[in-house]
Amino acid sequence: MSAAPVGTREISRHAVQAELARVAFNRFCLTGFNQVTFADLAEAAGVSRSTFLRYFGTKEDVVLFVFDPVGDVIADALEAERAGPDDWGRLRNAVEAATRFLVRDVPELVTILGLVDQTPALCARLREKQAEWRPEIVARLRRTDSSADADADGASVVADVRVAAALEILWIVLGRWSASDGQEGLGDLLDAAFASFSTPARRQTDAPS
Repeated sequence: MSAAPVGTREISRHAVQAELARVAFNRFCLTGFNQVTFADLAEAAGVSRSTFLRYFGTKEDVVLFVFDPVGDVIADALEAERAGPDDWGRLRNAVEAATRFLVRDVPELVTILGLVDQTPALCARLREKQAEWRPEIVARLRRTDSSADADADGASVVADVRVAAALEILWIVLGRWSASDGQEGLGDLLDAAFASFSTPARRQTDAPS
């Protein structure tokens, strides 16, 4: 499903949010996430506190604004690759599309990921966002599954698990990449992470008596 046309009002809102997030992030880096108030952020941005709150309801959402499109990026990449490899291969490519979207300014993303890693409230909110993205990604993955048993209950469970694993891989890989200051290759990290799931699990059986 392609994105609907975006109106000028929505574009303007996004531009304002991006600028407020940029100013706020600089303040967080200078002062510390927990020490900064909305009044501080509004002052730094040159707007009233109520104006700032119209664009962001929580400090966590200010920092994590850069990640908001990730769910749609992954879902759209799955939709675009209907004739691609198997589900796991499509998820790997969709997650890589998300990393390409995010890694536009390496030092900035490394700093953001470092702040998230050091701040429990940001980690928790990012988990919530991940949970919000998952249903649409699962739906898009199942929609592109042409196998005969795609509608079976078992297929639904498999899709849920694969998407949850793929999202977890995204954050593990970004964490490893960030720890290397952006020096490690994201493609190589993704290949290694997805390959770790390529061997089918075997059900354990009771040992013979």
